[in-house]
Amino acid sequence: MDIIDTPLQSRDSTILELREFSRKLVRELGFMRSTLADSDLAPSAVHAILEIGATPGIQARDLAHLLRLDKSNASRQVAKLETAGFIERTASSDDARSSELYLTKAGQQLRKKIDKFATDQVSSALRKLAPSDQQSLVRALSLYASALEQDNDAKEPQQAPVSNLQIIEGYQPGCIGDIASLHARYYSEHSGFGAYFEKLVATGLADFAGLLPHPNRQLWLVSDNGRTLASIAIDGNAETRVAHLRWFIVDDSLRGLGIGRQLMTRAMTFVDERFDETYLWTFKGLDAARHLYEAFGFQLAEEAEGTQWGEAVVEQRFVRRKASVQRSRAKAD
Repeated sequence: MDIIDTPLQSRDSTILELREFSRKLVRELGFMRSTLADSDLAPSAVHAILEIGATPGIQARDLAHLLRLDKSNASRQVAKLETAGFIERTASSDDARSSELYLTKAGQQLRKKIDKFATDQVSSALRKLAPSDQQSLVRALSLYASALEQDNDAKEPQQAPVSNLQIIEGYQPGCIGDIASLHARYYSEHSGFGAYFEKLVATGLADFAGLLPHPNRQLWLVSDNGRTLASIAIDGNAETRVAHLRWFIVDDSLRGLGIGRQLMTRAMTFVDERFDETYLWTFKGLDAARHLYEAFGFQLAEEAEGTQWGEAVVEQRFVRRKASVQRSRAKAD
């Protein structure tokens, strides 16, 4: 009896079958439901809990990459989980403006519950397969998931290399809108600030930029192809010898690259050549930023509840004095 080779299935048929199997997996695993894994959380939140638990200290941008979420959606997801008490942030040891994510005790308990649900679900399904089929399934799914990952990585926009970024002094066309947008998006996501705050930033910065160039005022920008991704400004008074640090912001795409530290170094070099004291206004809860300020010698001088940014927050004023002034005051005391 002759053995006749069965023709391989066409590529189009394979694609259609894989799409059908993928849809069925999504349905049967529960991803179409509003909550997942016998929890009260949406599927993306469940996966965030699992990834943070698997990699304690993961940064938000890396979590976004793993979950295939854009940065704004990832930030909102992290904020919701933090508000619910499942995760906490600590300042990154590499960049004080970046946060590392950890599960709280409640988050760890939830992760155990999710793990048990998923383990029971998979175990029940595997009991319906022969051992040899189980191994074939694991290998096939591993190959398929790896291929999807490679394809998605290739399509994902790449972060601009540090070598392409420039620190520029002074006003540049478009920078006022870019800086106002950076502030508005960041503080809307993290603090609930709205149109009043964005207008405050835009009008104040426009007035300041109109005074440049000026020997006691300076604006530094980090630019990529003409778009401002980070900024810091010094607004100094020659008569009082006091400077105001303003509009310090770094886009999420640059977190962990040391950009914030470079900008602070430029600004502090500028003030130390001209002024005896520098102050800044911020508010309680921005712990990562506070660590960076303190690393450059700023100390908390006062705090009280206020609404200068349009929302009720505990406003904080930090002050930094030049080393020579500190020594003079210490001798006087």
